[in-house]
Amino acid sequence: MNRITGEEIKGILERAQKRLGENIELESFEYFPADSFSKEYEIFRKENLEVYVSRYEKLCRIAEKILRVRPREKDREKIQRAIDAAHLDISCGGATSLAAITVFLVIVFSIFLGIGMYFFTGESLGFFGAGGGLKSVGLSVFFLPLLIVLIGAALMNPLSKYPLRIASRWRLRATNHMVLCVLYIVMYMRHTSNLEHGIKFAGEHVGMPLALDLRKVLWDVETGKFVTIKEGLDNYLLNWRDYSLEFVESMHLIEGSLYEPDETRRVNQLEKALEVILNGTYEKMLHYAQDLRNPITMVYMLGVILPVLGLVVFPLMSGFLEGLVKWWHLAILYNVFLPAFVYFYGTSLLEKRPTGYGAEDLLQEHPEFDEYTKMRIGNLKINPIIFSVVVASILLVIGLMPLILFYSTSSNFDVTLFKGTILESKFLDYKCENVCIGPYGIWSMVFSLFIPLGIALGVGIYYYFWSKQLIRIRKRTLDMEKEFSGAIFQLGNRVGDGLPVEHAISNVAQSMQGTPSGDFLRIVDINIRKLGMSVKEAIFNQKRGALIMFPSSLIRSTMKVLVESAKKGPMVVAKSLVTISEYAERVRAIGERLKDLLADILSSMKGQTIFLTPMIAGIVVGVTSMMISIINSLTVLLSGFEQPSGEFAAVGGLQGILSILNITDIIPGYQFQIVVGLFVVEVIIILSILSNGIENGIDIVTQRYTLSRNLFAAALLYFFISLISILVFSVLASGVVNVAQAAGV
Repeated sequence: MNRITGEEIKGILERAQKRLGENIELESFEYFPADSFSKEYEIFRKENLEVYVSRYEKLCRIAEKILRVRPREKDREKIQRAIDAAHLDISCGGATSLAAITVFLVIVFSIFLGIGMYFFTGESLGFFGAGGGLKSVGLSVFFLPLLIVLIGAALMNPLSKYPLRIASRWRLRATNHMVLCVLYIVMYMRHTSNLEHGIKFAGEHVGMPLALDLRKVLWDVETGKFVTIKEGLDNYLLNWRDYSLEFVESMHLIEGSLYEPDETRRVNQLEKALEVILNGTYEKMLHYAQDLRNPITMVYMLGVILPVLGLVVFPLMSGFLEGLVKWWHLAILYNVFLPAFVYFYGTSLLEKRPTGYGAEDLLQEHPEFDEYTKMRIGNLKINPIIFSVVVASILLVIGLMPLILFYSTSSNFDVTLFKGTILESKFLDYKCENVCIGPYGIWSMVFSLFIPLGIALGVGIYYYFWSKQLIRIRKRTLDMEKEFSGAIFQLGNRVGDGLPVEHAISNVAQSMQGTPSGDFLRIVDINIRKLGMSVKEAIFNQKRGALIMFPSSLIRSTMKVLVESAKKGPMVVAKSLVTISEYAERVRAIGERLKDLLADILSSMKGQTIFLTPMIAGIVVGVTSMMISIINSLTVLLSGFEQPSGEFAAVGGLQGILSILNITDIIPGYQFQIVVGLFVVEVIIILSILSNGIENGIDIVTQRYTLSRNLFAAALLYFFISLISILVFSVLASGVVNVAQAAGV
């Protein structure tokens, strides 16, 4: 007997499917894919993975070919699990190899940097400067290269475990859609008990990256890795056992509903699955909100408040230590290490965020709305990047004006502003001996305020125009979702009363006139009545469909259930819509309760970001400007005194103090303010990311909109408080100098 080959079997099945398709519509109810649903998992993976992940994969493969480094055995299993969870196309050795090559390149760079500094700059760029005393240790040329070597060595462990961080970010994004994932599967299996098509339906509507996970489950079955969909799903759920037990339990309850012979018990088990994940999410968010207060307070106090208050002592410290502390040391500490500490510690708190609750990433779900990111002035479209760069460049040029004037003119160029007033001061006030140090002028410090302001406004303007239209679309959609459960409940009742779907839509649209749901149904009704479209076309048409103005996955999936269930009769439509209405209302109620739990923490973080941080930093800048101004003025005033005695002994003591506090050893106010201002901008960005992550998970649209608003408010507040503080404390400094001058006369 001749055996039938696999190709022959495939051909027989295709011919049979073609003949059946001439008479009936196959799988019409279960699933009709959108244009974005790739049939091949590998194609869909390439379409949806971020660019930086793809670049990381390429770098890992290249590094492994150059230098193969095996990870430690105790880390191999964790790294491999992270690679599988994040769908990375690399090996464990690739990640370790890339880390080793990166560290090697950093060390080589530091060696060449040290050689270049020695031959071209001597010892002038190091920690210890040139000269005598504390400055003559001779390690100046080696400090910066040595620091880079230490940083490179410290990067070895985190770089080799970078897949763990990618997987953590992947899980955080995936958890935003878990409640909706269970909701969609339950919605579908409520009327059709088919797990495979239920997962397809959920994979069609949930956002990335959970959609990719569900497609991977189906792909593993189709490629023969697992025999049944249940085996593939159980294997996938193993990855979530340590992170979201309620999601695992819900999916197992959904699987168990397939074995219930009684329809009532099957539906009850599906409803129990949704209840489990809702209650589990609420309980975990409750504990998370309770445990989050102390870590957030520690981040703010240790990473923001105490460092800002400690800035006051740095100018005096540099004077007492004879210039040991330079402004670039301050910049390395405050603009690199402290923001890195706040960011990484803050993101570690986000990794502990409970699963299943978060906002939908609008742009990722609907990339066609990227055109809204264009800035519109009338009918003119302007790229927001160009506009923000122009604004930032103008402000940066103003802020750099003291340096531009100094380097474009002779070194002795200067001008005195506000002569004869209490605000009289040199504009630049460089101190030139062997080298020129400065500027120390109060008005140069005022001009420096435009540098952090320019950076903050440039970033804020770009993010504002990038996100403002998308936020409006989201707000309109969310407003509709709040009342959508009531609309579909009415629609289900109308259909249950015997009205055709078309008439029921028109009826509900009239009764809900003036509401977002009423507007949605009115558009559907107009498309049906005036354009002659079917219900499906009136909702899903790419050019005129009602969903164009309301891009919600929940609304889209509900409408698909409506369209397809209509083929099975009005009672199926009525029952499905009423059930979906109840589910959607329960999900919305849980979401509101979760927001209430986080309200105190989020309001505290927003107050710290917008008000406290820029206010404290601005006052510190003003106090520092006063100290620098006093020391600078008294140094000039007492420079003519020589060995005072008698009634001027006190002045001599003061001059002795000033001989220790040499003005050229003190950090100039211009550079000091730039360091503080950039630190404030960085902290605003980091705290905005953390507050949005706590509230919404990873959501780029909301994150950038929140960040733009915080940058506008906090940067302007810091600018004006610093400006007022500098002027007020300059008046106080003038008073102190006048008293000293009167005592010396």
